[in-house]
Amino acid sequence: MSQELICVGAIVGAFGVKGEVRLKSYTANPTDIANYAPFQTLDGTKQFDIVLTGQVKKGLTARMSGIVTKEEADDLKGTELYVPKSRLPQLPDDEYYYSDLVGLRVLDTGGAVLGTVRSVQNHGASDLLEIALPDTSTTVLLPFTKQCVPTVDMTQMVIIADPPEGIF
Repeated sequence: MSQELICVGAIVGAFGVKGEVRLKSYTANPTDIANYAPFQTLDGTKQFDIVLTGQVKKGLTARMSGIVTKEEADDLKGTELYVPKSRLPQLPDDEYYYSDLVGLRVLDTGGAVLGTVRSVQNHGASDLLEIALPDTSTTVLLPFTKQCVPTVDMTQMVIIADPPEGIF
């Protein structure tokens, strides 16, 4: 693939009987997801245009191009929607796309290696960095706050962390 793809949402199920879907948006403002269409699957085998039709608890409802029956909508459950990163807006210096953080080395304030960012998770309260510890399959969740992560240096591809005592 020539461009990095970013997951901006996922289809979580059918809505009604006329082919609409329930959609979970991963964009900062959920309805902004429509601005980044058309979407594709990660493997590029399917592409969709979208028209948002409403909001439901924990998501949106939408019509996807080519989907006209409930059964077709049901078949899309779990489908992640991707766009080229170039379609997304530039972020301020102190904000990051999750995908930009994955793979960065994590050092403590003294320069000792703590691990590598495996993923960024958000369970509603705040973002967490999942850090894979060196030479082990163990991971640690570190709050992605200014207090715990004072520095993200994208030019050096490194995160400086000041973790709470006992977390590593």
